[in-house]
Amino acid sequence: MAAMMLPVLPELPLLQGLAPLYQPNAKVLILGSMPGQASLDSQQYYGHPRNQLWPLLQQLFGVDASLDYPSRCQQALAAKVALWDVIGNCQRQGSLDSAIVGSSIRFNPLVELCQQLPDLQKIWLNGGKAVQSFRQYQRQQSTSWPDSTITVHELPSTSPAHASLTFAAKLELWRQALVSSNA
Repeated sequence: MAAMMLPVLPELPLLQGLAPLYQPNAKVLILGSMPGQASLDSQQYYGHPRNQLWPLLQQLFGVDASLDYPSRCQQALAAKVALWDVIGNCQRQGSLDSAIVGSSIRFNPLVELCQQLPDLQKIWLNGGKAVQSFRQYQRQQSTSWPDSTITVHELPSTSPAHASLTFAAKLELWRQALVSSNA
């Protein structure tokens, strides 16, 4: 069954995503779809208290999930992890990816960011909507991107809305992406 395309809703504001969190030496770029409302309100990546991204980064990279947001970000950057989202602007009521109005999506300039990351080895897509949006973005590019030096991993969402997998199961899948070698 094809996904139903929702019309642009003039009564919904156009949401603006967060700026990328990165340093040029990043080896892993984690791309979400679009920050949820808690993240937009706090201007913090994965700002919902039940989102599992920071605990996963703690297990994988030693980022202390109990620290304040700026300190967590510093530790992620020191671990050569970058964060951004595929979608830069969209309309959405609430926080669910399923509520994103497809016709309102404007992608972030991912190619341009990746050109600033010469050591980038892996792109991790955080959840199904990030995967779907990333593939749409790729289709819009005039060249084959990314090249074979960068592996793309489709990973289960860290969102509290994605409760079909346990934290341990998600951790194992994310760990596999970390230890996998590039093509």
